[in-house]
Amino acid sequence: MSTADVLLRASPAVRPTSTTPVFKIGDSVLLKPSFQYASADGVYRITALMPSDGQPQYRIRNEEERYERVAQQDSLERATASSSPSNRAMLIKRTFARG
Repeated sequence: MSTADVLLRASPAVRPTSTTPVFKIGDSVLLKPSFQYASADGVYRITALMPSDGQPQYRIRNEEERYERVAQQDSLERATASSSPSNRAMLIKRTFARG
């Protein structure tokens, strides 16, 4: 085994990051839960694409908050029809309702 092989195996795995924006203005997204910050539950809407030198960043807004947030692309996921708060509440009620 050569020195280059040892160095290659000892180096941490490099995970490629996407520098191409996945979302566009007006898209509905969910903010992934995080221990770093508290956020309103529910669907957010992309209001702007922010300039960045690495991973794309977006301005997002939730109807229950009076301000916008900035979020990186890896902290967002596309919202589906079942992501709306009323559908979530209905699913929780059907799952845990006693009857």
